[in-house]
Amino acid sequence: MTQQSVRDSGRRTPSSDRLRQVLVAIGAVVAVVGSFIGSGAAGGTPIAQAAGGALSADATLLAPAGGAFSIWSVIYLGLVGYAIWQFLPAQRADDRQRRLGYPVLLTLVLNAAWILSVQAGLLALSAVVILLLLVSLCWAYGRAIATRGLGRRSALGTLLVDGTLGLYLGWVSVATAANITSFLQFAGFTGFGWSPEGWAIAIVGVAGLVGVLVAVWSRGSISAMLSLAWGLVWIEVSRVSGALPSRPVAMAAFGAAAVVVVATLVARIVAERGRRAEAAR
Repeated sequence: MTQQSVRDSGRRTPSSDRLRQVLVAIGAVVAVVGSFIGSGAAGGTPIAQAAGGALSADATLLAPAGGAFSIWSVIYLGLVGYAIWQFLPAQRADDRQRRLGYPVLLTLVLNAAWILSVQAGLLALSAVVILLLLVSLCWAYGRAIATRGLGRRSALGTLLVDGTLGLYLGWVSVATAANITSFLQFAGFTGFGWSPEGWAIAIVGVAGLVGVLVAVWSRGSISAMLSLAWGLVWIEVSRVSGALPSRPVAMAAFGAAAVVVVATLVARIVAERGRRAEAAR
């Protein structure tokens, strides 16, 4: 533990730790309730039909097919698992949880806010909120990477923290691109003379670059790679079999997914060799 973390821990009290745990648990409940509303199961309009269908599978060239959204079930399960796990007494004063709790809470609140904005048909607001969600996830995931050496490490903790946040970040990266594209299209953006396919291919390329950067940043996070590649592949599926076909965009999405997978595996191998070399000294 660093001197700074010792000073940070010294300023915390049992009551502030308990408050953090309770707020994260409440945030997880709010996010899950929001997901039920967004799915239409609790009386709300399904996301694909809300906001005039702006986020449906065939709304834009970057919209993934409907099957892609099943990943939310895994992400929410991980978030609920994390909320329960961090609530355990052993995690109350854990320095890693102290640093992660509020960033994760912010992502949960923004998640619910995004669903509500889409349900209200406020597409412009939804684009802003999902961008804020992506930024907050980068903050939370950055904290997770920076604190890997803090606290008590366990396979369950690694799965619930690193695994869940990686999935969350990777998928929201793809969802942000799709959401902002939908907003721009419905707002009448003409593309400065570029064709819709040209823009879609360029954005897919940016998503692939983001995946490579995350791979290097995280030293080969498998969970972030899986969700980002998952989203890109489902864009390809939608462009091949959906009502808005585009072979160039489909090929670009598949290629970007492949690049993300390869970059992640290479980053992981390099990181593992570095750890072994360090251990051998």
